[in-house]
Amino acid sequence: MANTYLYRTPSSAGNRKTWTWSAWIKLSDVGVETPFFATPVSTNDTGWFSIRLNGNSVVIVGLYNTNFIVTNRRLRDTNGWYNICVSFDSTNSTASDRCKLFINGVRETSFANSSNPTLNQDYNMNNNVFHSIGEEGNTFFNGSMSHVHFIDGTAYDASAFGSFDNDTGEWSINTSPSVTYGTNGFFIFKDGNSVTDQSGNSNNFTVSGNLTKTEDNPSNVFCTNNSLWKQESSRYLTHTIGNTMISGGGSATWYQTPGTLAFNSGKFYWECKWNASTNLTQNHAGVIDYEKTAQNVQFRSQTGSVFFTNEDGGELHIDGPATTADYGTLAQNDILGVAVDMDATTPTVKFYKNGSLHASTNAASLAGKFVTPAQMIYQSGEFQVNFGNGYFGTTAVSSAGTNASNNGIFEYDVPSGYTALSTKGLNL
Repeated sequence: MANTYLYRTPSSAGNRKTWTWSAWIKLSDVGVETPFFATPVSTNDTGWFSIRLNGNSVVIVGLYNTNFIVTNRRLRDTNGWYNICVSFDSTNSTASDRCKLFINGVRETSFANSSNPTLNQDYNMNNNVFHSIGEEGNTFFNGSMSHVHFIDGTAYDASAFGSFDNDTGEWSINTSPSVTYGTNGFFIFKDGNSVTDQSGNSNNFTVSGNLTKTEDNPSNVFCTNNSLWKQESSRYLTHTIGNTMISGGGSATWYQTPGTLAFNSGKFYWECKWNASTNLTQNHAGVIDYEKTAQNVQFRSQTGSVFFTNEDGGELHIDGPATTADYGTLAQNDILGVAVDMDATTPTVKFYKNGSLHASTNAASLAGKFVTPAQMIYQSGEFQVNFGNGYFGTTAVSSAGTNASNNGIFEYDVPSGYTALSTKGLNL
């Protein structure tokens, strides 16, 4: 989360000419400066080294304002995971091979700007200076990281950390790479405020801030709210905490967002915690035909949508109009479970209040459609969604309910036959 990062100062310098850094990264936002891994920044610091995202381009900076690499490729996917691998060797006699960048297993060769490291030059990366993961000059990483490797003394290509799937062509993670880490090498995998090096070197990092664990990982991508979806400038949501919390901008208008994954079959479940008291009665959560999200109107007014709303005693909006039944409202910090069954003869949508069935409906208009989770808030409203990560915001569920599919962690028991909306859940 914002203002959270890891740091370590090695007790002695390692190989400052030859090293590898590889990590899997899921972005929460685009178009902003996002640091991945860096050594200190100071005026005219000739040893400064940085790997970061800037304006959606991957930037590798060595020395003071010397851009080794600025990619033409732009990273704008906030749903999937990217594998970023930097293979550095200033001793290489081929100048263009001294700093190699791989994105999802493919070496980048098209650059907006680039220069080659000086032959046999030492840089601050792997020096006995402050190293940070997720912070540079008081700018912080916003997203998720997994399987962060640093190799001291060997320049590996990306093939050490992943491989292409023979059937799909997808770049897939190698969870146990066969590499030699060297003295200052490390492998950061665990979450929590006790981040330990898994390489066997005990090169542990310290946490500044609070890490939030997530079930979302390169092998099982979970749905989140879609921060790339924009409607009108006055209706842009603020997305935080891995795009699982939404906040309104304060204008007297509705703010809304769809999910990043859609489905036309299967049975899926997620939970919404209505944590903020502000505009609590206007909170909406439900499901919508994904094609309808392209229309510049309120989600709840669309045919092919079902929402529970806290307005008027607790109502359902089905294909637009609200029901007249009062199902009962949710109070601050209550949890609304949403269960969508697209395998039923007529699709059904059920809503649970703190684990108990609260309201349900058939949804004939969803039949044959690709549907996605959807959220609506008004003015300064806010709420958090747990798509199976086991957290609401930065707080873990108090005691996980049962889940027969073992896919995702939820506060309450997952209804029989349902699972989390994730790539694993879509392929059960």
